Amino acid sequence: MHMSDALLSPAVGGAFWAGALGVIAYCARKLKQKIDEKIIPLMGVLGAFIFAAQMINFTIPGTGSSGHLGGGMILAVILGPYAAFIVMASVLSIQALFFADGGLLALGCNIWNLGIYPCFIVFPLIYNTLVQAGSSPKRIVVVSMISGVAALQLGAFSVVIETLLSGRSELPFGTFIYMMLPIHLAIGLMEGFITAGVINFVRSARPEILESVSVSKDLSPGISLKNVLAGFLILSVVTGGALSWFASSNPDGLEWAIEKVFGTSELSEHEKGIAPALKHVQNKTSFLPNYSFKHGDDASEKEKSKEAWPNIAIGTSVSGIAGAIMVAGLILLCGLGIKFVKIKRD
Repeated sequence: MHMSDALLSPAVGGAFWAGALGVIAYCARKLKQKIDEKIIPLMGVLGAFIFAAQMINFTIPGTGSSGHLGGGMILAVILGPYAAFIVMASVLSIQALFFADGGLLALGCNIWNLGIYPCFIVFPLIYNTLVQAGSSPKRIVVVSMISGVAALQLGAFSVVIETLLSGRSELPFGTFIYMMLPIHLAIGLMEGFITAGVINFVRSARPEILESVSVSKDLSPGISLKNVLAGFLILSVVTGGALSWFASSNPDGLEWAIEKVFGTSELSEHEKGIAPALKHVQNKTSFLPNYSFKHGDDASEKEKSKEAWPNIAIGTSVSGIAGAIMVAGLILLCGLGIKFVKIKRD
């Protein structure tokens, strides 16, 4: 659900940029009031894992489409909404800046769509209401699937509203909804299934982590995070470095819906204003665009398509591992910065 700049007007993109930055500042302030230093490395490895997992598009049978993990529910359940939102914003920022995944003008919308709904609506109103400390693994699976569907449906509907407000692509509102919501229902079910697996892993390794989030308490000083950190670190390397080779080549749910409605997923780019300027910046900063090695500006599409599979696989692996490291590094800097400001003020 990474929107491109072509879908948005500068006014809508700018408004959601402001909204996303405002929520990030709010989350940082809330974390600053009561941050547990143990949560900072956990934020880093979870961010690395979500980055790697989002590289893997899985095929939606019978549709010709694909989807990928959003990860917002995983982050919210393990970290709580404030830390989760900052982690999601970090993941999407690294993707947009260095891998050209999602536009820079659309970054605020993408952070909003993939962060706000799971962290601040679905997690407190659905998941945290239905899952308690003593809930069974089966209950976690059911509630995770409900939560995954709810978060993806809200995010998909938000995309439709943002394109409607922008008015650039002239996508028919009703038809676009008809395409977006059903395809993201299937993606949401898979999201929920993966979320349940991750949550049950953490629950079996260190249940105190989930309990501390659900009752808004600090982690116990006696809790060791080694198993959880090591597990997510290994998952990040394996997922980004190897499993990403097998990602589906089908268009994702958003691209599929646009193509069904508009006839093509390649919508016209902005010709002037802030959007082309941001596109120029992105072209300069994205050293591994689309998670592969960068081609020269004069390389033809035919030459690009003839790239040998080993080179493609290596480029994907480098992207997965480098991106995971960059995300973890950015999140650690953010966490340490919040902790430093708290110490200074204390």
